[in-house]
Amino acid sequence: MSTCATASRDLSEPLAGTAATASTWLLVEQPGPWGTEALTASRLDRVLGRSLEHAAEGTGVRVALIRRPGRHADLHTGARHRVFVAHTRPGRSWIRTTALDDPARLLGLDFAALGAGDPGGLTLRPHAPAAWEEYTGDPLVLVCTNGKRDRCCALLGRPLAGELAASGVHGTWEITHIGGHRFSPTLVVLPHGYTYGRATAQGVKDVIEALRQGRVVTEGCRGRSAWERPGQAAELAVRELTGEDGADALSVAGTEGEAPVWSVTVAHRDGRAWRVSVAQVAAAPPRPESCGLPLGSPARMEVVGIRAARRPAPGVRVMAAGRL
Repeated sequence: MSTCATASRDLSEPLAGTAATASTWLLVEQPGPWGTEALTASRLDRVLGRSLEHAAEGTGVRVALIRRPGRHADLHTGARHRVFVAHTRPGRSWIRTTALDDPARLLGLDFAALGAGDPGGLTLRPHAPAAWEEYTGDPLVLVCTNGKRDRCCALLGRPLAGELAASGVHGTWEITHIGGHRFSPTLVVLPHGYTYGRATAQGVKDVIEALRQGRVVTEGCRGRSAWERPGQAAELAVRELTGEDGADALSVAGTEGEAPVWSVTVAHRDGRAWRVSVAQVAAAPPRPESCGLPLGSPARMEVVGIRAARRPAPGVRVMAAGRL
């Protein structure tokens, strides 16, 4: 059976610069079946799902549903909803968690503050949930499994999530959508926000162990969700050039230009910096971006040059957590 994932793999389509963008993730546990647009097509109240989407627009917060792995995930009937909020910027990453009987209380959050990395946004507004706790468990591993969006996510993602959970990776959850169906099985690891494609169980365990030590595995990495896609590609290119694997050692300090060409400054915490030229090009030959869609030429980020540079002057914009 030919799928978008097999086509992408056979073409050795590059992974760098393909991650979903979000400075902060809001994850709401919702067992049961998920539709194509899960926030408005699940057992979560449709009006609430639409309201959460609207509240998050333009803030850098990405809202998604999660559930525990299992062959019968749609039979889990717990009344309470586990909720995680995770911020992904280097050196400032954190996770807070709570459990709610009524997820509508999440509408009291200050989404703009959360997108900026301020955990005070959890409690600033009246009626917001108050019982937030710092999450101190293993990194959250969120595997995309929503077969209603693309069959590859179910065929490849759900077995991986099940294998990880069964082997003791306690932070494993299924997630509704992180983009990039053709890179299945694909997942995001929080709080750092690094996204991976064509993942294997052993590869994920290596990623988790590295992050426990403050390191990032670049093999199979699609990018850090804190950055827009040019920044994702630029950061990974600098890591490849320098061998730097410190998870919080590099930041996207500034981005100049517009599609299809950008100049991205990647800064090291030791003061070094690099200017990375990134171009948006059409992937060739044509391939399906998702199962069931006609052949297309999805945009990809191509690094065309790297040179040593100074940090950008104040006022140079940083492209983070938006949309291309």
